[in-house]
Amino acid sequence: MNISEAINKGKYILEKNFIKSSQLDSEILMSKVINKDRKFIILNSKKKLDKKKLNFFYKLISERSKGKPIAYLIYKKDFWKYEFRVESDVLIPRPDTEIIVETALKVTKNKFKSRVLDIGIGSGCILLSILKEKKNFHGVGIDISKKCINISKTNALKLNVINRLKLFNSCIDNFKYGKYDLIISNPPYINKFDLKYLNKDVVNFEPRSALDGGLDGISEIRKVVKKSSELIKKKGKFILEIGFDQKNKVKRLLIDNGFYINEVSKDLAKKDRCILSTKI
Repeated sequence: MNISEAINKGKYILEKNFIKSSQLDSEILMSKVINKDRKFIILNSKKKLDKKKLNFFYKLISERSKGKPIAYLIYKKDFWKYEFRVESDVLIPRPDTEIIVETALKVTKNKFKSRVLDIGIGSGCILLSILKEKKNFHGVGIDISKKCINISKTNALKLNVINRLKLFNSCIDNFKYGKYDLIISNPPYINKFDLKYLNKDVVNFEPRSALDGGLDGISEIRKVVKKSSELIKKKGKFILEIGFDQKNKVKRLLIDNGFYINEVSKDLAKKDRCILSTKI
């Protein structure tokens, strides 16, 4: 069987299992199998596949047909300007979260040096993107998951920012290291009872600990805000990702913990997604 025939068969299997992006997904998985880009696939569509590659392709198609996200099958995801390694132990980076990077770069535009803390670093995509853009910034990332810390380290090495990064496997409650000019966080913020309504790709495969915001959706945010108020320098900036319906509750939390609200930014769907505040 040649590349084109295999892709078409993969597309058919995915379509039968209600995968909307069946053609694209089949091509991406073929790229993974033969370790070539999509351009190569188009130009070499009649090239024959050996049995080993074909079996690997169908294995990936089978996993995708059950809803497993593409990023977990190819172990990578683009975010900001860079490619990050992701595994099933970390949340897949979302385009909406790039707003944290945009906001961070905007508020530090005239800063030559800054110490940045990322609470719940995950894959490292937010903090490492900032460090890559700001060559004299130093970052600290913490995460309760040891696997997230290891993946962040892998990504930091790949992006050549490891010498400006410290990583701690710690929960926020026990963290006491340093004072920061900028704190960023994308904490779990989905109400425990709403998890079951998420897309199956998300709820069945992505780490629940990175999604579950407790009974009211803001139990983790509450911890992050409280601890950030202790770790941030006076006049330091705090950038927090939130759920689309949490703006008013989180603003009140921030004000109660000594922050001034600068702005609330919207995501690509025009929903409230990110709050910028200043420690007063």
